[in-house]
Amino acid sequence: MSADGLWSIGELAERAGVTVKTVRFYSDRGLLPEARRSSGGHRRYGPEALDRLRTIRSLRALDLPVPDVARALDREDALEDVIAGQLREVGARLAALRWREAALHLLRDCAPGERAERLRLIGSVTAPPDTAALAHFWKRWLPPRLPARLTSAILDHAVPQPPADPTPDQVLTFTRLHAFVSGPCPRAGTAHWQPAAHRPDEGYRPAVLYEGLIEAYALAAADVRAARAPYAGEALDCFVAAYARSRATRDTPAFRRLLGGQLAADPRVDRYWQLAAELAGPAEPTPGALHDWLRAALDAGSARPAS
Repeated sequence: MSADGLWSIGELAERAGVTVKTVRFYSDRGLLPEARRSSGGHRRYGPEALDRLRTIRSLRALDLPVPDVARALDREDALEDVIAGQLREVGARLAALRWREAALHLLRDCAPGERAERLRLIGSVTAPPDTAALAHFWKRWLPPRLPARLTSAILDHAVPQPPADPTPDQVLTFTRLHAFVSGPCPRAGTAHWQPAAHRPDEGYRPAVLYEGLIEAYALAAADVRAARAPYAGEALDCFVAAYARSRATRDTPAFRRLLGGQLAADPRVDRYWQLAAELAGPAEPTPGALHDWLRAALDAGSARPAS
């Protein structure tokens, strides 16, 4: 250190264990302010520059971009935001790597005759995949003009999230589900696309219906998890009442017979729920499984109409 207590750029670089080029790089970008210039125009740094340079190197060792390092140095409270942002980015990278790893295992372990199809399926989604296509499918399927709050609640239950650490089988199932919802379908809003309970000519009020269905599914969930056979009870009464209220009518034997005929299986949605169940596993029943259980209880004809 010179008599004025300052270091040259070379002296600072030597003490920090970096090159002069590195010190100059951070100085030129404003991360490492110089104390002053010598009479010859050379940069001079005080002892505090060494601690700052070490902090810069530590942050850069975490792969923080230079602009984020500058934010963290300028404002103490910015470091927490920078770290949170980096954790999100690292999490996304790890999720992509886990997805790619599972996809590679899926390709490695399949029969040669299956490889072309699996490559096509895998290539149709990003890594990690998003659920935009699944949400779009449900927005077409659901009746128009539902309240936004209700639509959001339905999508939360209907759209499965890709596993954070997928198995090869889960990768295959998700890509099949994505291909299914992305495929051609009848134009939304036509009689061939919307189920009877969504069409105005059938007299249903969809918002009332879906509010009640969410409640009915919640009541049936414990029975479906326990693999109990469909039976008459509170869940079924709530299920039928949702349809009855949505049509401003009463729950009667005649209405139940009518409803049973309208709730026939629909291969389009049944296939969706089959794949969604494979993806989620048996621990948590899908809305499709809950709906099938309640429909089976209705079809059994053992339920007494609600009073």
